[in-house]
Amino acid sequence: MAYLAPSEFVTLMVDTGESKIRMSMRDTLIRAYMAGAILALAAVFAVSASVTSGSALIGALLFPVGVCMLYLLGFDLLTGVFMLTPLAWLDKRPGVTVQGILRNWGLVFVGNFLGALTVAAMMAFIFTYGFSVAPNEIGQKIGHIGEARTLGYAKYGLMGWLTIFLRGVLCNWMVSTGVVGAMISTTVSGKVIAMWMPIMLFYAMGFEHSVVNMFLFPSGLMMGGQFSILDYFLWNEIPVVLGNLLGGIAFTGLTLYTTHARTAPKRKLA
Repeated sequence: MAYLAPSEFVTLMVDTGESKIRMSMRDTLIRAYMAGAILALAAVFAVSASVTSGSALIGALLFPVGVCMLYLLGFDLLTGVFMLTPLAWLDKRPGVTVQGILRNWGLVFVGNFLGALTVAAMMAFIFTYGFSVAPNEIGQKIGHIGEARTLGYAKYGLMGWLTIFLRGVLCNWMVSTGVVGAMISTTVSGKVIAMWMPIMLFYAMGFEHSVVNMFLFPSGLMMGGQFSILDYFLWNEIPVVLGNLLGGIAFTGLTLYTTHARTAPKRKLA
């Protein structure tokens, strides 16, 4: 498997972050929408595998297929752009601004949410035969996940909020490492292996991914989960997004950039 040295893939990380910021609104939304939808399908796949096998580890082993698919197709997750786009600003790339980074984050959030919500509605319809019967075993599991990861944290107050925040930090430390993994090899097999390992770890450890939750919680609400939209945002999505942001920037982006950027090959100016 062809392998890029750290000094090489860090340069690629910065270049990729710059390209995300400069991307048109249309392309950013399309790529984010498809990423959210594919990741949602992977979440259904993993939960289904866990329920039918009786083993949560089986779900963790299989979930990374969604992340591999979406990154090989060039789609974008919020967790990935959290890590990549600030590097272009730190590298002082011409025309890269904080406003441009925030614009990218906002568009990717909207696209991811709409894609995940689309799949949530489709799967809720499937699990309930058009909302005419109670959800099947898999649908019930999704609903219980929503309750455990909102009300389950809320009962601990501030400490519960901080707990889910830290689970978000640890999640995107691993997920953004997987994003980098897609850049360290020039072969499909190498990219897949490098992405698979950290993504499997985050899922198996029960860390919190903002885009996965954009599917799990709306889907759970549609199938009768005993929590509210306010519970979802206050006790899950908001702290998870903030945790994902910190984890991606601090533990993956900044560490790799700080230690390898000075030894990276210089960009050739046209």
